[in-house]
Amino acid sequence: MVAHLVNLVFDSALPRDLAGFWEGLFSWDAPFEPAFRSETRPKGRKNRLHLDLASRSPGHQAELVDRALSLGARHIDIGQGPPEEKRVPWVVLADPEGNEFCVLEHREQYEGTGALAAVVVDALDPERLARFWAAALGWEIGVREETIVGLRPPDGRGPWVEFLATKEDKVERNRLRFEIAPGPGGSRAAEVRRLLGLGALGRGTASRGAVSLVDPEGNEFSVLTPR
Repeated sequence: MVAHLVNLVFDSALPRDLAGFWEGLFSWDAPFEPAFRSETRPKGRKNRLHLDLASRSPGHQAELVDRALSLGARHIDIGQGPPEEKRVPWVVLADPEGNEFCVLEHREQYEGTGALAAVVVDALDPERLARFWAAALGWEIGVREETIVGLRPPDGRGPWVEFLATKEDKVERNRLRFEIAPGPGGSRAAEVRRLLGLGALGRGTASRGAVSLVDPEGNEFSVLTPR
């Protein structure tokens, strides 16, 4: 038995407005849904999770960037340099609440993923974290590179989940996080026990219909009832 990725949660000061931004930017065609939850705590550091958007061509990439900017996004520099210098082929932006995301150049790896190429997670040990989530979700490791390990959905539908090497420790609660659930006929309690056995941490107590856990590097996620 494995869990299914159900939601990607965004903490947000203005959930309806933030949902409007992402709905206006592209058609969300991933097998899991975005969920925007009210959060008064202001954003501090760079998020440990971010989205990579796929593009089909240089023109399509430019179109996505222009659309994002018109909806309230802005260019940000997280080490890649200012956009006019074009040190990297992707474009780094932040949504209206400062959540970082990238508009990628065309890459064959992401053909067929849909509009969303990947959910990227910063990791001190990408291999270890990828192995945990591969076991949790029943996904296979599809790419191993020096700084990144990527998981591909077994049915080939939807975005990758990738773990990108970082040297920065996690110091605050993630503003983006996963919600997962066992399938029909499964048991949330049994799923929580399985995840704890794989290396998740937490008390496994339910609150508001979800059990909150953290993965081996402290990234928060929730286990929902079967669906």
